[in-house]
Amino acid sequence: MSIRRQSIISSFLVYIGFAIGLLNTYLYAKGFEEVEYGLIGSFMAFGTIMLAFSNVGITYYIYKFYPYYNDNLPPQKNDMITIALVTSLSAFAFVMISGFVFKDFVVRKYAEHSPELIYYYYWLFPFGLGLSVYTILEAYAWQLRKSVLTNFLKEILWRLFATILIVLMFFGVIRDFDLFIKIYAFTYIGIALVLLVFLVYKKHLHITFTFSRVTKKFSKKIVRLGLFVWLSSLVLNISTVFDTLVIAAVVTSGMANVGVYTLAQNISSLVQAPQRAITAASIPALAQAWKDKDYGRIRLIYQRSSINQLIFSIAMFLLIWLNFTDGVHTFQLKQGYLDARIVFFFIGLQKIVDMGTGVNSQIIGTSSYWKVELISGIILVAITLPLNYFLTLQLQEVGPAIANLFAMIVYNAIRFVFLWRKFNMQPFTIKTLYAILLGVACYLPCYFLFSNSQGLVSIIVRSGLFILLFGTGVLYLQLSPDVMPVWQTIRKRLRLGGKETGSKQ
Repeated sequence: MSIRRQSIISSFLVYIGFAIGLLNTYLYAKGFEEVEYGLIGSFMAFGTIMLAFSNVGITYYIYKFYPYYNDNLPPQKNDMITIALVTSLSAFAFVMISGFVFKDFVVRKYAEHSPELIYYYYWLFPFGLGLSVYTILEAYAWQLRKSVLTNFLKEILWRLFATILIVLMFFGVIRDFDLFIKIYAFTYIGIALVLLVFLVYKKHLHITFTFSRVTKKFSKKIVRLGLFVWLSSLVLNISTVFDTLVIAAVVTSGMANVGVYTLAQNISSLVQAPQRAITAASIPALAQAWKDKDYGRIRLIYQRSSINQLIFSIAMFLLIWLNFTDGVHTFQLKQGYLDARIVFFFIGLQKIVDMGTGVNSQIIGTSSYWKVELISGIILVAITLPLNYFLTLQLQEVGPAIANLFAMIVYNAIRFVFLWRKFNMQPFTIKTLYAILLGVACYLPCYFLFSNSQGLVSIIVRSGLFILLFGTGVLYLQLSPDVMPVWQTIRKRLRLGGKETGSKQ
């Protein structure tokens, strides 16, 4: 299955998942207090921290070395997944022990402003365990070209679990929020088990405790890679969730402010939806291309991932920005969630910056220059942590959004300059500028024509006009070589004429 086809199918699944996520967000905002919604968001933040410590570079070990294991070993003697699971689970055991030892420290930091977090402290660990195990299995499944399945599980099934829990709570089957959050803590364990059963059933997963000749040959490189990339991913993951942690710790309203910030985060995740699908489809191809020294293919993936992600992110960001305030009023959400609009603005711009620079992280991470990820990650944390803290004290939940935007610009600039100078690779073309200008040109008439209109009809018409203008512009300017073949296929299926063109990646 080509990168384009996997990306398109996975993106489709991702958007279905985000549609379910939007439904969940609406139900949370309607039926849950801001404090309760903030606690749900905190589970993901702390789960990500646990993942950062327990992963110990295992996912990048899989990305980098899978082609060597696959090309030189029969499936029954491939010990990669055994090493990955045993190492990660052992590391998570240390995470749990550390969590018990340092609980008093957490209590001192969060008891005053976020006592709810302390009350459910121990329930954070099954959530973190499920996330950690699923991430390992997902990375392995990506190498097996099963990114469509993993995206279904993480983007759709996991959100459906939450939807079911919300509905059961609304109908009184789940009696109260206390039982809801305790069941919610096991949702990632649920999808991890589904993926594990699938891999075993399809005979893709073989457990062996005998070290293979590939492991013995690359053992020093594997350990070195694991340590460096673990430090890199550790600092990166901490930086991505530090905003939620610092809001809960220092803002007076604590979890209520986290609830507002979580709403903005969840809505802004729509802007980033295609990134996960494109990343999942690109990593195996990048790892193989580095092994084969196929620099032309790497350069092609770099540029196409950039323009494709930029088109999606600009369109989604502007659609949401056009309708944010109207949406809060139309769907009768709590008025406090209007504060999430300005938070979304800065987080959304951060997503555009990250997506518009393409799969630079994956290119570096699958290369022999993965130390650059560690260096750039340390710089990111050095900027993010103090800036988040001080801006949160000054601007509350808006502060971290601004801090993260600035940090993301610096972070991606470092990776951009490295790839440009080292390999003469850069993702931008004149069409990058066209995509940005097209977004602005389509936004302005939609904003001014409907600035005084409110209601569901206005949202639909305003959005429809923007999609029509932006979509037409993308096709007319031929901004992406991957969009035109899809459009030609749609025309052919709808019998609108035209031939299906375009080469596969």
